[in-house]
Amino acid sequence: MDESTTSPLQNPKLEHLPATAMTGQNPMDNSRVSSVMRCSPPPPPVLQVVGQPQIKSVTVQQMVRDAYAQQASDIHVRVGEVPRFRIRGHMVVYSKGEIVSPQTFETYLTEVLTPSQRQRFTETKELDTGIFYPGFLRCRVNCFETLTGGAMVLRLITLEVPSIDSLRLPAVLKDIVSKKQGLILVTGPTGSGKSTTIASMIRFLNETAQKHIVTIEDPIEYVHTSQKCLISQREVGLHTYEFHDALRSVLREDPDVILIGEMRDRITVDTALKAAQTGHLVLGTLHTKNAMAVINRLLNIYNPDEQAAMRVQIVDSLVAVVAQQLLPTTDARRVAAMEILLNTPTMQDFLLKGEDIQAHQLMEDSTSDGMQVMNHALCELMLTGQIRVEDAVNASPDVGDLRRRARNDGYNPSQSTRREKQEAYNFTPR
Repeated sequence: MDESTTSPLQNPKLEHLPATAMTGQNPMDNSRVSSVMRCSPPPPPVLQVVGQPQIKSVTVQQMVRDAYAQQASDIHVRVGEVPRFRIRGHMVVYSKGEIVSPQTFETYLTEVLTPSQRQRFTETKELDTGIFYPGFLRCRVNCFETLTGGAMVLRLITLEVPSIDSLRLPAVLKDIVSKKQGLILVTGPTGSGKSTTIASMIRFLNETAQKHIVTIEDPIEYVHTSQKCLISQREVGLHTYEFHDALRSVLREDPDVILIGEMRDRITVDTALKAAQTGHLVLGTLHTKNAMAVINRLLNIYNPDEQAAMRVQIVDSLVAVVAQQLLPTTDARRVAAMEILLNTPTMQDFLLKGEDIQAHQLMEDSTSDGMQVMNHALCELMLTGQIRVEDAVNASPDVGDLRRRARNDGYNPSQSTRREKQEAYNFTPR
């Protein structure tokens, strides 16, 4: 019989004996260990800070408020970089900002985007949307991926739609937007204020005419409240899934005025021309340096064998072209310098023949009709002290011509920068 299975003393619970007796350890060794343990200091307690808040990164909303207080136009957020503000055209580091980590950027995305937008951004790596702070302002948001990680640019847009007069824009814009039908193009580089100019023109119509205005925007920037006009604003992604679908259906929505934004491709241009030729007023934007380049830019969308016929359609539909630049003013604001082309019968004849030099000269000679070239606008802003001469020179397409205009008006810009006290400036042509 196996003794290990029958002995009643197998693994007994002898609670009255010390542990050393059970393990066979020398009692003297155990006492020395116990003495050492008694002499060793206890481990330091784990300190828990109570009532001390954790340092949190600045939220997007706080950045927007700080940017607005500093009169910034844009906020740039990028992983691996400190956020920056664009103030009067210059990139300025956000004083309260820290280097954006991937985790912080994810927090920003959660704050700004809806779950469906987050999913779309993950899939496409690009996203345009808008955010609204009630009673404060709106922001146009573009999210994208870069070499260092995610990035986001926010354009600040005031809730109040500016007027043509408050922006100090030429009064001829009121006549242009009052036309019954045709194509009006506002052109200029990115960030030159094209959307603001168009918004002010729509506001003028809203206050003076009784029409139905339909806008297709990506995203909505300025929000218009219907007054005399009925205004229907549609945002791509919210009110329509595809820009081209909204564009095709807009003609069935009984509009008088259509804002289609950027003339981005052939479908957009074809629809704009069709709408303009069927009794609608169409407003669109382009990215060109001057008004004369608009026709060629639109023609380049088409095949060479189609361009002659399309030139006729474009020139026949065109009402006006407004090319603009946004310049810092001497009173810490910004103002638009505009080149304006009106499609008068004489201008139409020059454009049909492709005679750009004669068309440009006609713009020079027709200031009484509301036309003007860029140097004329820059010279006026410079002579009235609204902009610095240095800024006028940098924006001028022909510095020599700008100098001649200034001298003909009794002002020599090679001697002083303004009629008031300014530092001297060298007008050497670039």
